[in-house]
Amino acid sequence: MSASGPLSTDGLVQVLTHTGEPVDHPTFSAYAAHLSAQELREMWRDMTIVRAFDLEATSLQRQGELGLWVQSWGQEGAQIGSGRALNGNDYVFPSYREHGVAHTRGVDLVEILRIFRGLQHGAWDPREHNFHLYTLVIGAHALHATGYAMGMSRDGMVGNGDPERDGATVAYFGDGATSQGDISEALTFASVYNAPVVFFCQNNQYAISESVIRQTRVPIAERGKGAGMPSVRVDGNDVIACYAVTQWALDHARSGKGPVFVEALTYRMGAHTTSDDPSRYRDSAEEAFWAERDPIARLDAYLTARGELSDEYRGEVAAEAEELGKRTRETVKSWTRSDVMDMFNDVYALPHSGVEAERAWFERYQRSFDVEGGN
Repeated sequence: MSASGPLSTDGLVQVLTHTGEPVDHPTFSAYAAHLSAQELREMWRDMTIVRAFDLEATSLQRQGELGLWVQSWGQEGAQIGSGRALNGNDYVFPSYREHGVAHTRGVDLVEILRIFRGLQHGAWDPREHNFHLYTLVIGAHALHATGYAMGMSRDGMVGNGDPERDGATVAYFGDGATSQGDISEALTFASVYNAPVVFFCQNNQYAISESVIRQTRVPIAERGKGAGMPSVRVDGNDVIACYAVTQWALDHARSGKGPVFVEALTYRMGAHTTSDDPSRYRDSAEEAFWAERDPIARLDAYLTARGELSDEYRGEVAAEAEELGKRTRETVKSWTRSDVMDMFNDVYALPHSGVEAERAWFERYQRSFDVEGGN
């Protein structure tokens, strides 16, 4: 692609090079300057734990324990960095690959797998974590995030100058979702109503099997500019840079200055889902190039060079990852089929006549199969 194309690195915010060397960015380095060695180790830990879980879930799908799995392998830097910039008042609207963000919000990773085993539409209480249920309809949740943000603004949760009161929403989506009309509509509404929302696009370069260069001729961040909002492109495999940029974007939104568009340029190292074969549309040389830019290895190199990542700590994290893998396997294999009528529960916060009518109809439908009291 040309220098101005969708994969251009011109203007890309970076704090660590792909080999782990620090880079001073004139605007965004200040937003990460306060991070301690312990906080950076915790970022390394989070990425390592999430990847271990991701690989375990992939194995469970291959064993027939999950119907499908959507990997986040390679995108841990964008997710952990941005997720750790959130505060308690911020509300996240994920798509279906944001396992790292879920982890930073306190969602038990194992519970996510209920969706992919076909047991639930969502296994956690969104109110407890300010983390909405996964959205499988591409791009739809950007509108939800915008509407929720408009409500926050009207409820006085923006622009108070008080971190205990101010908040924003964050909508996570991929490059493929930007080709959906819902994203364009969300950008327009957010801009016109000055909604406190951060649109965080993880550009992993493929919408299933379609390369980003077949989706746009310019960087995706230009979509935000077209809607009249500040837009930033960040190295999505640089966890510190992703933290810094998201911190800035959230400060902007929470203060009442309106929406921000962030494009995190990253790479999906695995398949789109476990039903996909990426070898059909990309080559090993491309994968090797991005493997050298792995987000975990990058932070590892930085911390190791400074003597901040001991063998003891590595061992503790490895043990934690192994224990999570064991708990994941045992828990998933212990699950049994839920009552089919459960699908009518927790649809709305309050009783709804439409849902109750559907429940009654389905109960009659189920009974129509009974023969002399049996099924």
